[in-house]
Amino acid sequence: MRVGLFVTCLVDMMRPEIGFSALKLLESAGCEVIVPDTQTCCGQPAYSSGDRAAARALAEKFVDEFEQFDYVVIPSGSCGGTVKVHYADLLSDSPALSARMARLAPRVFELTDFLQNVLKVERLPASNLHGTITYHDSCSGLRELGVQQQPRALLEKAGVKVTEMRDARACCGFGGTFAIKYGDISAAIVDEKCANIHDCGADAVVLGDLGCILNIEGRLRRTGDDKTRVLHVAQVLAGDA
Repeated sequence: MRVGLFVTCLVDMMRPEIGFSALKLLESAGCEVIVPDTQTCCGQPAYSSGDRAAARALAEKFVDEFEQFDYVVIPSGSCGGTVKVHYADLLSDSPALSARMARLAPRVFELTDFLQNVLKVERLPASNLHGTITYHDSCSGLRELGVQQQPRALLEKAGVKVTEMRDARACCGFGGTFAIKYGDISAAIVDEKCANIHDCGADAVVLGDLGCILNIEGRLRRTGDDKTRVLHVAQVLAGDA
């Protein structure tokens, strides 16, 4: 099984260790993993900001780079949602590209969805994570891709017990450019998320989208919490946390 790993530009630039954890998980499950070195951005920032031309160019580039693989795996619900859900709109002006994307879309998966529902992974490295763990459901993965039980099932297999926080499904306030355009609203939303993390007594919050990680961790640190860890689920499942 040849799997194309779309690392995401944010992981590549900010937290490459997440990409290495995803690679480790896929290879340990028996996949032949290829990481195209020409990959860049999925186009989500441009698309959500109304720059269809830039987003469409990146969508076409993605199809060119990844349609050769049996599956495409993305360690990000927001990037996965952009590709799997919104590329159809971006490429709708080209029947040829639309047809290629229609063939590719069913083979595109968020990382935990792929591990749980396609590979049906049962054995994972024993987690090195100790203490109370809670899980934040990132908006795009949850609402566009249906990712909710998959990471929790995998964490259980890795020996990690999740203590649910209040409103785990509520937004963290990031929303890409939303956090820039509406900083005060974004800060109020993430403050609620941080309060819920604290209220459940979590030593670490685990999630599947780096944008949310940076937003939640940044707010925790700016408000004086230098202890609560904020981790990508791939790091925990790979035993790298």
